[in-house]
Amino acid sequence: MERSRQTTRLTTAQALVGYLRAQHVERDGVERPFFAGCLGIFGHGNVAGIGQALQQGGELRYIPMRNEQAMVHTAVGYARMKNRMATFACTSSIGPGATNLVTGAALATINRVPVLLLPGDIFARRNVGPVLQQLESERSRDVSVNDCLRPVSRYWDRINRPDQLTWALPEAMRVLTSPADTGAVTLALPQDVQAEAHDYPAGLFEKRVWHIPRQRADRVALARAAALIRAARRPLIVAGGGVIYSEACAELARLAGRTGIPVGETQAGKGALGADHPCCLGGIGVTGTACANAIAEGADLVIGIGTRYSDFTTASKTAFQHPGLRFVNINVAELDAHKHGGVSLVADARATLEELAPLLEGHRVPVAYAEEITRRRGEWEAELARLTAPGAKELPSQAEVIAALGAAAGPTGVVVNAAGSAPGDLHKLWRSGDSKSYHVEYGYSCMGYEIPGGLGIKLAAPEREVFVLIGDGSYLMMSQDLVTCVQEGIKLTVVLVDNHGYASIGSLSRSLGSGGFGTALRGRGSDGTLAGEVLPVDFVMNARSLGAVARRARTARELRQALAEARDERRPTVIVVETDPERRVPAYDTWWDVPVAEVSEMASVRRARAAFEEAARRERCYHGEPQARS
Repeated sequence: MERSRQTTRLTTAQALVGYLRAQHVERDGVERPFFAGCLGIFGHGNVAGIGQALQQGGELRYIPMRNEQAMVHTAVGYARMKNRMATFACTSSIGPGATNLVTGAALATINRVPVLLLPGDIFARRNVGPVLQQLESERSRDVSVNDCLRPVSRYWDRINRPDQLTWALPEAMRVLTSPADTGAVTLALPQDVQAEAHDYPAGLFEKRVWHIPRQRADRVALARAAALIRAARRPLIVAGGGVIYSEACAELARLAGRTGIPVGETQAGKGALGADHPCCLGGIGVTGTACANAIAEGADLVIGIGTRYSDFTTASKTAFQHPGLRFVNINVAELDAHKHGGVSLVADARATLEELAPLLEGHRVPVAYAEEITRRRGEWEAELARLTAPGAKELPSQAEVIAALGAAAGPTGVVVNAAGSAPGDLHKLWRSGDSKSYHVEYGYSCMGYEIPGGLGIKLAAPEREVFVLIGDGSYLMMSQDLVTCVQEGIKLTVVLVDNHGYASIGSLSRSLGSGGFGTALRGRGSDGTLAGEVLPVDFVMNARSLGAVARRARTARELRQALAEARDERRPTVIVVETDPERRVPAYDTWWDVPVAEVSEMASVRRARAAFEEAARRERCYHGEPQARS
């Protein structure tokens, strides 16, 4: 049957909005719209184009935001909560609005989370250039600030003619719906082209359903993987975010339960296995638990499922020390599946675990190994109790704050974090109720992600309570979308830990011999250094001025009471609490490769350099014996 050749005369922006409304995705027979709406801030680069199209169309929800970087964070939080099966588009004006998107785009691409960016751009017809906010180049007339988005986008295009949109949009959707290569997609839209009309094919606006495939593993590689697992005496599964995105948590639990293979979770993979499962070791790596890292050190086979093996996961390649170590890697991304020279299964996690199960029928890890796993889990439970027990001082420790949050969240609440010392403590201490109760952005570890990310999570899962844990440094960077929460009737509970500075980097600085230089939020002292009085920032009043309910908790008891009261609030609630800086969660002998100055007049730095060189000897390439540094 011949396809209709009818056309519809629309502006470029109107055609764009119409196309976005028609896009759906489907996996395992479940179909849903892909775009939940458009987040944006209007300026002269998009107000008469996309702004007019959104107003005229009315069917694509528009949410005005307060910061362009934050709007991308909100879209990422939403998409991650939806297992990448839905997202938001984000529109900005040209100039500073567009360049504000760069950090958010990098975060989305590094974390492999889909988000569509629609920045305004300079005039395509060029006759009125240079326009306001235009970056002029003596080498080309086809350069704008939007070119900054090229390296941090999975797909980038500039729409210089209205008819180009017809071909760019399917390419954008191809990348946005890719299980392996998704991330930020940028379509730069010159402000004159947005308003130009064109006769678009009517079929462009018909409903389209993008099937999300479950790629199957090569049969030979699958058999090799099963043979390695059966032969291993001390196998270990490292569960990454790919387990959750592929919805393979049930399959992972069954495999671990039947074989006894223990599971360590990355930051993105935490919650892939229930905390009460007898094979769950919790977080692994630099921010991991004592039991996970003890098992990792002696593992002779690492089965990586949906992980990209970041430096934190491998403790800068010092975590796994068995001389005969082998890898089996299950990942939809070929880049990650081939890391460390292992058996590569370039495939969907859920499909692969389903096909691996019958090949491991009847297999169990050695009894002695199973007993060690049980013993180390018990020791860690005792350590958890010690860490969260009340201290002698009135101020609670950060571990106590996390314990209070966990009690308030229950099995369905979601904790949100991204930067500072909290990701490490949460990775160790948080007991995930399910695969969506732990939401720490640690691919980019972007300060300021927490509140806008929490907004996106709540938009994706309004039935859940969302708890944002944020330090004072991150809060001061990006708190403005508390206003957006008030505007949209979104309730978040924000626990703001007031450390009077950058606690995580301060601790790192001290470990490197630099004494926390430049990491405290203090005024200029009489000696000219930043060692004066603590800055008199009133976070309670600040949050109230943005429309939130706010209160201060001075003790762990007051924090628990404030969390209980926040449950009944309808507006976002900010609870400010100071913690005891002397009561920290240990690193449990893990190491992170942060180079120390090779020469220094400071004795503390020289000592730190010596310790660094000693620790670096344990770094391995994982393609053979440990490699000493030259």
